[in-house]
Amino acid sequence: MEASKVKQGSMGASRTRSIAFVGLTIAIMGVSAWVAIPFGPVLLTLQMFALMFAIMVLTPKQCMAAILGYLVLGAIGLPMFSGMRGGIGMLAGPTGGYLWGYVLGALAALAVRAALRRVTGGETQKTVGPKAFAIDMAACLAFIVITYVCGCFQYALVTGVDMAAAFAVTIAPFAIPDVLKAVAAVLCAQAVKRALPKR
Repeated sequence: MEASKVKQGSMGASRTRSIAFVGLTIAIMGVSAWVAIPFGPVLLTLQMFALMFAIMVLTPKQCMAAILGYLVLGAIGLPMFSGMRGGIGMLAGPTGGYLWGYVLGALAALAVRAALRRVTGGETQKTVGPKAFAIDMAACLAFIVITYVCGCFQYALVTGVDMAAAFAVTIAPFAIPDVLKAVAAVLCAQAVKRALPKR
């Protein structure tokens, strides 16, 4: 009986901690989107850093819950998106492909990360070091590529420009900054993972 109570208490604490992680991550995603530098119709923000950091630090379920929660809150009108904007129109607008692309990009990144861990001998989420850095960078690059494809495609579709023009607006100015954000996200995540309990 006592063992059962201890187990239930542990599960409750774990669930509470998980909810707190997800809520904090949603808040970080929102705040990171407010730090914006105009690059034409697309704003350069810290959002990609926040999302890649979440992919590296959270469990897959926590990560997807945070991203979906962020999008839902933004879609219902809270100022969660770049430029402190919100509303369903953002998801359907010229730059909305980036937003729903976050979901597909995160799924791809998590799949790449899991596959590479299996191939390289079962790296755990707690593991840090050169091998873990390479795996996490590959996952971040998968996230960036999928997000870019979604963003570029929707921008071309909504604005009526060709893919070359859409590429010049939605990808070319951001590729190098986003790769640098990926490096920063992985380095920060490795530092944080040393302090997190093993899952």
